[in-house]
Amino acid sequence: MGLNITTTYPEWFLIFCVLAGILFATALYYQNRKYEFSRTTVWILGAFRAIVISIIAFLLLNPLLNRQKKITEKPVILFLQDNSASIQTGRDSTFYQTEYPTRIEELISELGDKYEVETYDFSDGLSPGFSVSYEGNITNYSAVFDEIKDRYAYRNVGAMIVASDGIYNRGSNPVYEAEGLNFPVYTIALGDTNLKRDIILKNVSFNRIAYLGNEFPVEITIGAGKSKGLSTRLTISKDNEELYRKTIEINAENFLYTEKVLLEADEKGLQRYTVKLSQIDDEVNTNNNQQDIFVDILEGKQKILLLAQAPHPDISAIKQAILSNKNYEFEEFIIDKFDKSVSGYNLIILHGLPTLSQSISGILEKIRDEQIPTWYILTQKTYYQLFNEQLGGVSVRGENLIYNEVQPTLNDDFSLFSIAEPTRELLAQVPPVVSPYGAIGLQPSATPLFYQKIGSVETTEPLFVLNETTEMKSGVLLGEGIWKWRMKSWALNQSHQPFDNLINKVVQFLSLKVDKRFFRVIHKNNFEENENIEFEAQVYNDIYELVNNPEVKMVISDQEGNEFPYIFNRTNDAYHLNAGRLSPGTYTYNASVLIGDKLLTDQGEFTVSQITVELTNTVADHNLLYNLAKSRGGEMYFPDQLGELEAKIQERDDIKTITYRQKQYSEVLNIAWLMVFILVMLSTEWFIRKRDGEY
Repeated sequence: MGLNITTTYPEWFLIFCVLAGILFATALYYQNRKYEFSRTTVWILGAFRAIVISIIAFLLLNPLLNRQKKITEKPVILFLQDNSASIQTGRDSTFYQTEYPTRIEELISELGDKYEVETYDFSDGLSPGFSVSYEGNITNYSAVFDEIKDRYAYRNVGAMIVASDGIYNRGSNPVYEAEGLNFPVYTIALGDTNLKRDIILKNVSFNRIAYLGNEFPVEITIGAGKSKGLSTRLTISKDNEELYRKTIEINAENFLYTEKVLLEADEKGLQRYTVKLSQIDDEVNTNNNQQDIFVDILEGKQKILLLAQAPHPDISAIKQAILSNKNYEFEEFIIDKFDKSVSGYNLIILHGLPTLSQSISGILEKIRDEQIPTWYILTQKTYYQLFNEQLGGVSVRGENLIYNEVQPTLNDDFSLFSIAEPTRELLAQVPPVVSPYGAIGLQPSATPLFYQKIGSVETTEPLFVLNETTEMKSGVLLGEGIWKWRMKSWALNQSHQPFDNLINKVVQFLSLKVDKRFFRVIHKNNFEENENIEFEAQVYNDIYELVNNPEVKMVISDQEGNEFPYIFNRTNDAYHLNAGRLSPGTYTYNASVLIGDKLLTDQGEFTVSQITVELTNTVADHNLLYNLAKSRGGEMYFPDQLGELEAKIQERDDIKTITYRQKQYSEVLNIAWLMVFILVMLSTEWFIRKRDGEY
């Protein structure tokens, strides 16, 4: 082990340390004649004091002790065992539960005599250790290899052994994902490559949201192997009531068929539908014959009304953007032609209204009374005095207003919703809109989405403002001409999507009703079985301020009536609960919080979906394992060739122990014996002086 001392100061500073010690000793024992010591004693005492002062002065330079430690690192052999469910679906399932683990443990033991062997199970991620439960619902090589790269970037990895059936259903092709590995990869081919007699419900595509009274499509993909001449019955049911039935004739050995079904959304709420294929004779695996899907049936589409002072290109741009989202119904009227009531709409867009000649006072009064969210688009025809009375979050004041051409700059602190990167790129290049120039005031509840950019000067004047109070929501676009933004989106991307996404984000924020409850629980409607079930909760006091002092409790109940109690954890100003993972099924919850003497409650339901992708494809892909090994300088072996695998690794010359030196720095001040030495020197000096009669 090498050892040296270094400081951040030049080495010649040591001269000053020594001089300081000598000068101090000289001043104390040679210049000061009050001490009556013999010459020998003076030299001894002076030497002690000079050494101590020199050392203390040197310590003021904050010296570091630099040790060079020799480290020897044995090669690491990584063993990764595929623990997904597809491994044991073949005819050799008993072998993989009994004899196979013993063989692997013997291989690990033999390799462990020479190498450091580290074992992992994997499915959707890595887990330390070796087990053969085969309970993984997903196989994701991308996540596994990424974690290996992170963990072993600076380790002496000699080789990696991957024992798998080669089936993956998440992430990218493992052959490509392994390109960043700088060590050989060996594979052990598991599973059954033979096509089995099996009916497979390969995929069920459906909309997770449908609207009451409408029909929604379900697309079912069916596969079958070695079943030519047989038939299966496809059924769709809800609450044990059969909604659809069809007999599927299998006319090929490698059969693939798609059936499209329209189901009626006849009941509001989260609905569970079961898609099932009947079993055929001698079928090897029936676990992939059934799948549950969950559809959230909403009461109706969001209804959007646009009223305009006059025809304008902006109207068409907004209309096309809103209609790109099938969850919205859109109506437009020039105000002179509008003879309906605004009641029943989820959002009203006023383009250029109110004007001096078209005050629409009755409509504005109805909007206030029914607290209908409103989006104002200000134009050169807008009557600002009447607009300011609407308290939309922003006011524009001034006589003889003038108009500027301005471009948007995004408010970096905006947090009401996220803006996608393509939309951000579009906003940086859009043409200007025409905006009023005057005294623009913001209400405390308003948040700017865009500021105005005049020429090359970025200002803090708002261009687009969103306002949310406990009563209603509103938005104000202080300008006209956004139709040019949609055209620019097409010119840049050959797509209107970046512009349409912006409009739909605004519409979605404004059209959703303000939740005025003092206690609410926020969660997803559907979780997958490998997800943690997480909830957020918010509690408000009487003046509608967020508080998190009281304790929030929740009881989750399953379909059998079993209850699971939880208590939320407090965050900065709200609550969070991670309930862990739950078995597939439908669950209800009842949450409560006591504020003073008031008990507030919230109820709801959610579902946990079973993941069946591991049972959809059960034919092992040994070709992939062969390519994976060959691409990384290894070879593929079978479970009865583990001795050959061990010998191959043992004979490689590039898998060897490495030795390197590692620098370690520590402060000299932390050396205990140095402090002891200084104390001994000072104590000895004091003892000699006392012995000779001086203090």
